[in-house]
Amino acid sequence: MNSIVAVALAVFLVVNGAAHFVRPDYVRRLVPSWLGCARMLVAVGGVALIADSVLLLVPRSRAAGGWIAAAMISVFVVAHLDGLARVAAERPCRARGLASATVKVLFNFAYIGWAVAVATTV
Repeated sequence: MNSIVAVALAVFLVVNGAAHFVRPDYVRRLVPSWLGCARMLVAVGGVALIADSVLLLVPRSRAAGGWIAAAMISVFVVAHLDGLARVAAERPCRARGLASATVKVLFNFAYIGWAVAVATTV
């Protein structure tokens, strides 16, 4: 069962990593403006996600891959929290936008839990 969960996480990371190259404009919009270098960060993030998926597929490196995934997703949470803060500041009365931004943050915390579960059950 642990292998299935790790492989599923690897597939999830590959899909998201590929999205950095297939839909770079969308992903760039998620990068907080105060970080700058959005184009480079999107490319580096895509490569890192795909590289980490390889670690998750190899049983010996699975724990490391899980911890790296948890760390990367934690960094990505910053972007989603920034988006939530922007939505709350710019459009506080639009419940739909606020709900969407909140769900993105919550899902990312769930993804972190998934990665930690893979890292600790090897």
